[in-house]
Amino acid sequence: MSSKSAPPPLPDPLGVPVADSHTHLDMQEGTVEEALARAAAVGVTTVVQVGCDIKGSRWAAETAAAHEGVHAAVALHPNEAPRIVLGDPDGWSRQGAREGGGDSALDDALTEIDRLAALDQVKAVGETGLDYFRTGPDGIAAQERSFRAHIEIAKRHDKALVIHDREAHADVLRILAEEGAPERTVFHCYSGDADMAEVCTAKGYFMSFAGNVTFKNAQPLRDALTVAPVELVLVETDAPFLTPAPYRGRPNAPYLIPVTLRAMAAVKGLDEDTLAAAISANTALAFGY
Repeated sequence: MSSKSAPPPLPDPLGVPVADSHTHLDMQEGTVEEALARAAAVGVTTVVQVGCDIKGSRWAAETAAAHEGVHAAVALHPNEAPRIVLGDPDGWSRQGAREGGGDSALDDALTEIDRLAALDQVKAVGETGLDYFRTGPDGIAAQERSFRAHIEIAKRHDKALVIHDREAHADVLRILAEEGAPERTVFHCYSGDADMAEVCTAKGYFMSFAGNVTFKNAQPLRDALTVAPVELVLVETDAPFLTPAPYRGRPNAPYLIPVTLRAMAAVKGLDEDTLAAAISANTALAFGY
């Protein structure tokens, strides 16, 4: 295995245990048990396992039921909604070709997300939102309909809402305002700038920072983190994606949270234990565990 594809080494353990607020264990190498053991060894004792489609959401709920340190989030990813409605004839989603099922297929899928959202071990509805990076203009209506439905499901079951916002900041904020955001709303892999962080702060939305906050070109993210009050900040891996520097491009996993957390502490001028303690409390509050 070349060093480029090899998993990064275990970082020094954190002094205060924290949660990875957003991970995809089903997309990572090895078993769930191995991933959780490695994470726990460095002080990452809790993870939120996030579903992106029906199959992944069912798996998240089952995995959370089987492991004490795992909580589930269930949803149709913003790119999944147009695939359900319109299909994927030209491979834009990189998920393989499939037939569209129209609006009724989206209704059926949302009914299943609603059923899963009622389960005790499911602490959040997400990741939902808008993604204008991969979905063309013809998919926006399906994304928006799905997003509004997920907001309603989260509120009805009193669960957190986990938002995926890619190149769609203004519309995501507008729809949240129109529908009325759930009491606990999390911007996963926060991607806005400092001005948007001011808006999220005023609304009480949690901002979860991922490994990309460590990237050289990510100064706007670091500026946002500077502005974000410590009581609204979370940390996540979004593993296997967004591996923090200096391991960018190699597989990410929950055990790498300390790398990102230490970079965040430096940006905020906080001692790492202080930030870890805040993040630990914030994540429990955001997800209600």
